[in-house]
Amino acid sequence: MKHFRISILVTVVLMVLAGWWGYSHGGIKAALTALWITGVLGVMEVSLSFDNAVVNASVLKDWNAFWQKLFLTVGILVAVFGMRLIFPLAIVAVATGLDLPAVWTMATTTPQEYSRHLMDVHEEVAAFGGAFLLLVFLNFLFDEEKDLHWIEWIERKAGKVGTEGLAILLALVAVCVAVEMVPEAKRFSVLYAGVVGIAIYVAVGWLSSLLEDEEHDAELGKAVQRGSIGGFLYLEVLDASFSFDGVIGAFAITSDVVIIMLGLAIGAMYVRSLTVYLVHKGTLDEFVYLEHGAHWAIGILAVIMFASVKYHIPEWFTGLSGVAFIVVSLYSSLKYRREARTAVA
Repeated sequence: MKHFRISILVTVVLMVLAGWWGYSHGGIKAALTALWITGVLGVMEVSLSFDNAVVNASVLKDWNAFWQKLFLTVGILVAVFGMRLIFPLAIVAVATGLDLPAVWTMATTTPQEYSRHLMDVHEEVAAFGGAFLLLVFLNFLFDEEKDLHWIEWIERKAGKVGTEGLAILLALVAVCVAVEMVPEAKRFSVLYAGVVGIAIYVAVGWLSSLLEDEEHDAELGKAVQRGSIGGFLYLEVLDASFSFDGVIGAFAITSDVVIIMLGLAIGAMYVRSLTVYLVHKGTLDEFVYLEHGAHWAIGILAVIMFASVKYHIPEWFTGLSGVAFIVVSLYSSLKYRREARTAVA
């Protein structure tokens, strides 16, 4: 329970704020509605980002206490306020040419218009997130150093033939397919967004390897070998790719941007707490296929994001597809542990 104390405290504070916001705009009935919607959004965010928590934990488990604490302090501020509030506002600002205060005014006074502008750039955001997430999945799939394989006939062969270069090539192909799926007026912007997603993934990897190269600076190498700026940025971009999907889905429930921010912030807090819980309890070592299931869920999410540039994919399907992979991988892990104990006995 200690891993979730801060999340519970933040939940209470944010729910009080949601209730006050609703009450100030419509009395008791509006306050109760605001509390209900905020809770629903928090649960939705956790369900959409559970696989994100598992992947975060797989990276975070090798970090030292300093970088883990940084992830939980600065990182949570970026995740809650940056990715769930400022990022969508910035996207609308770029799309409309307005400044951030004007966009915030639009979001709070004419939320339908704000939502429309946000939906208008969905294809570009989907291409960016899809490209980044696809590379996360493919580089896990192509890792030839993995000793354990979940879907063995795919993972073992992919590990033998796959390289980082092939992963980038496949991501570029996926972006090109997405470009062909959108109207001509959108093609350049979708291509640009997809290429930026690939470039950021490569840049973060390069920065991480550069900082962890002990030949550059022995002391610096010691400081970052169990955590790095590159790794920190990687997790934040990964979170951004997940969070925008939640923002888009939230507008199907309410157009109130304040309630959306509060609900998604609650979910983001629990995702972070869950990440640390998985690290401290050694859950990934105990349930050996959980990390595999999370990466496969990310791969499916990447495909869904690319498909969503043309087709409407229900949010419940997106959430359940990820949860399904997690559940099946958890079952496989329990089966593997049971068979291992039987073999030893």
